[in-house]
Amino acid sequence: MLYYLIDFLEQQYQPAGFQVIYFITVRAGLAAGTALVISLFAGKRIIRWLKEHQFEERIREGTTAGVVDHSHKAGTPTMGGIIILLAVVGSTLLWGAIGEVYIQLIILATVWMGAFGFADDYIKVVKGDKAGLRKRTKITGQVSLGLIVGVVLYFHPQFAEVRSLTNLPFSTDGILDYGSIPRMLGLDFLAPVVYILVVVFIVTALSNAANLTDGLDGLAAGVSSVVSVGLVLLCYIAGNAIFSDFRNMMYLPGTGELTVFAAALTASGFGFLWYNGYPAQVFMGDTGSMALGAAIGTLALMIEIELLLPLLCGAFFVETVSVIIQTSWFRYTRKKTGTGRRVFLMAPIHHHYEALGIPESKIVIRFWIVTAILVIGTLLTFRIR
Repeated sequence: MLYYLIDFLEQQYQPAGFQVIYFITVRAGLAAGTALVISLFAGKRIIRWLKEHQFEERIREGTTAGVVDHSHKAGTPTMGGIIILLAVVGSTLLWGAIGEVYIQLIILATVWMGAFGFADDYIKVVKGDKAGLRKRTKITGQVSLGLIVGVVLYFHPQFAEVRSLTNLPFSTDGILDYGSIPRMLGLDFLAPVVYILVVVFIVTALSNAANLTDGLDGLAAGVSSVVSVGLVLLCYIAGNAIFSDFRNMMYLPGTGELTVFAAALTASGFGFLWYNGYPAQVFMGDTGSMALGAAIGTLALMIEIELLLPLLCGAFFVETVSVIIQTSWFRYTRKKTGTGRRVFLMAPIHHHYEALGIPESKIVIRFWIVTAILVIGTLLTFRIR
């Protein structure tokens, strides 16, 4: 909103220096600073409010699955994802060009899953039902968001030239068309269906993956923030004709505006870490983790780098795969032998390392380091053909 106000003043009165507001880098910096201030200063008050209303984590005494003891975390305020949502959405509304469909869609995705996550947390904490939202309701929210994002990205006029296209790493031309196979079979009408299904899968997968990663103090917030640093650079490159050509990425006019959101997302995550780092003063809960996953997934889709998500979000990917392996092997062995067996001591895999006796803070820091390496690797892939 401030962007349009300053734009109006600049056009009407042409005051010296106001022209800098047109630079995305300037507004991205301002959005990051605003998000950091909001998360740091509003965070303390929100945590106090959560304590006063007893929105606190309830953990069974003793051990979790008989392996890892988390009983000391009982009573820590949860639903702290409100801090992240307030910081990232507030700063984006202030400094972003909210008239752009890119900004509208990414804010919708973040708030949408944040709302479902809040409902899940509310049921767990206030109603005392540890199951939270029914799985069917949660999946409905994720799938419906994926459908909205997919339909807009395919049918909105602003995306007419790229629609079902995406960056294809390690290939000669560097572009993949999701609709190519249906068209080859003479089933052109299925082209949008294939693309939208891909979008639904990615939004759902990232939302769940971030949720699974939120199990140790500072883990999900730190990993998401490091990933967001990479997204700041990728959003800016995708929206810049010169840089996108140099990096062998598709040039996507308008996506540069997403740099403002990505910068706000990064700063809000780091600001939240001030309170969420070990030992945590607040947990983000599903309110934050599901919103972060949806935001990262939607950003990747809008700048056409979703095929690189297993690398960029390698931590999320490994966490999800560890749960799939653990669950599948347990069910298979129980069916075959009558006794379920486990591959890991616990899943997701961060709990496996915990059960091995590695300190929680060390696990989290190592996840951050590995994520930083994967982000750098992602940035390098665009020069490999």
